[in-house]
Amino acid sequence: MQATVGDRLHVHGRKVGNTDRVAEIIEVRGNQGAPPYWVRFPDGHESLVFPGPDCVVETPDGQVR
Repeated sequence: MQATVGDRLHVHGRKVGNTDRVAEIIEVRGNQGAPPYWVRFPDGHESLVFPGPDCVVETPDGQVR
């Protein structure tokens, strides 16, 4: 998984009833775009994320990396 600042981290809901979550990547802390990522969710909450298999990185134009 590789990302750049400005990409979005899309976390798919893993259980029935859980909604997907999307966060903006505001800092890449790994080497050459690798995780972990510092992200900001739409409600303003920021967190350090080590993405799992239920996550994809999307570019600002909607392409999946």
